[in-house]
Amino acid sequence: MASRYVLILSLCLVIGVLVRRAFPQSSKAPASTAAAFDKLVDEYFNFDFQFHPTSGTAAGFHQYDDKLEDYSHSAVNSEIAGWIKLQSKFDVFQKSLLPADEAADFDFLDSNIKSALLELQTVQTWMKDPDLYSSGVTNSIFLIMKRNFAPQEERLRSVIARERQIPAALEAARRNLNHPPKVYTEVALEQLPDTIDFFQKDVPAAFPGVRDSKLLAEFKASNGSAVDALKEYESWLQKDLLPASNGDFRIGAETFRKKLLYDEMVDIPLDRLLEIGYADLRHNQQRLKEVAAQIDPKQKPREVLTELEKDHPAPDQLLQTFRDILGSLRQFIEQKKIVTIPSPTPPIVEETPPFLRALSTASMDTPGAYETKATEAMFNVTLPERGWTPEKTKQWMESFNRGTIVSTATHEVYPGHYVQFLWIKNAPSKTRKLLFSSSDAEGWAHYCEQMMQDEGYGNGNPKLRMGQLQDALLRDARFIAGIEMHTGKMTMEQAKEFFIKEGYQLPPVAEEEAKRGTSDPTYLVYTLGKLQILKLREDYQKLQGVKFTLQEFHDRFMQQGGVPLKIIRKAMLGDDSPTL
Repeated sequence: MASRYVLILSLCLVIGVLVRRAFPQSSKAPASTAAAFDKLVDEYFNFDFQFHPTSGTAAGFHQYDDKLEDYSHSAVNSEIAGWIKLQSKFDVFQKSLLPADEAADFDFLDSNIKSALLELQTVQTWMKDPDLYSSGVTNSIFLIMKRNFAPQEERLRSVIARERQIPAALEAARRNLNHPPKVYTEVALEQLPDTIDFFQKDVPAAFPGVRDSKLLAEFKASNGSAVDALKEYESWLQKDLLPASNGDFRIGAETFRKKLLYDEMVDIPLDRLLEIGYADLRHNQQRLKEVAAQIDPKQKPREVLTELEKDHPAPDQLLQTFRDILGSLRQFIEQKKIVTIPSPTPPIVEETPPFLRALSTASMDTPGAYETKATEAMFNVTLPERGWTPEKTKQWMESFNRGTIVSTATHEVYPGHYVQFLWIKNAPSKTRKLLFSSSDAEGWAHYCEQMMQDEGYGNGNPKLRMGQLQDALLRDARFIAGIEMHTGKMTMEQAKEFFIKEGYQLPPVAEEEAKRGTSDPTYLVYTLGKLQILKLREDYQKLQGVKFTLQEFHDRFMQQGGVPLKIIRKAMLGDDSPTL
């Protein structure tokens, strides 16, 4: 009897092997599951763009161009309810039936829903930050104005439609804002004069080809109403909100932990993160001392930096200096086979838009992955303001010394943000085209600053390395100050001093960085992402052995899209090993 069972079992095993050979298991999800997931992805983005139409325009979906965000409290409640409903659908979805890449997309979307709810329900920027409204409506107009995705008449109609909604948006701000942190109101007031000037001068000059008198009359009325509303908002901030701005910007340790988990899929405890941050800070400080000694062994690092900071272009030559640097960076990348650059077209180098100047020294403005017509990208550089004192202008330009210019151009353009943007247009899924983890994007750009010089850019020029290390120390200081400020262990003034003393930054830069940290708690993403990429590269090189090449590693990294490093690591290494 037993031998008969053995025979039957053996036959079953043989038949099973033959069946598996004839019909190998598919790596694809069942058709119904794949379709259900595609539907869920579309539902996610349709809902998101419904409440954030400016993001829809930025992504290249122009059915949202005449809509402005509804900033009312009732709209916030509706958005919260919608995310909760969508979360329930994710909770019951059979993710286990999805192949690896789609399952990773599922996790990323699910994490973004949790992030949105944390922001709306717990962080509540909509109740605390007046700049959210004034800069938000301005960016909404800027996107329509700047990109030539449609004839001027059509885009002007969209501007008019959005401008007509600006008074209501700023009225909602007055109803929503409740004892914000003083620094938030101060930043909004700092930016509003340039914002108003933008509507008075830049927006009217953006549509010179429009001749329709009726349309121009409508625009004059809508633009005038927007300017009046912004002036009234500025007056209200100054007279009413600023005296009542006694709120606390700190989000606390638990919210910080959740934000990092939901935004970046990082679950490392905060005390361990601080150890990592301080270790990198000390490492870069030591490297700075070593490189400074190569330049002048008789001077201290700060003294060497002071001398190097004097080597900068005049303000009116800054943009052209950046343009010149971009060509040499690209040539080096191609010669050394650093990473594939998918397009021969460089970005347009121009001055930072007025409403972004208060908190940005340089930035990339790229079109969305679904933009098919206005595909130009802009590299924005913040020039000194006309009303600044000579001393402030001098200090600002010293932050654009030759070394930091190279580091900034590397970070923002080649092979940083701009190259990553060129790859993202061909990302393998809608999710990876439209969503970006900050530790991926900023981590890659910051990693590139060090990597390019490690690979020989600048021929070992210690002055360029000093610029790279000064920028690395800036990011280390962000890493530490963000955690310390938001967990109550560092005031904003102490953070400013930390940026100066430990991060080797000039006072105007330190002041802007400390301000930024109050409203951008997890701006540790630069160093965090860089360190994760360096560890991934080291582990990938061990896995590949003699087959490893830097270009293949970078290209494969780029192919993953904008997902967090945890997802990229699993895709490239095949495991869930720690990212740090």
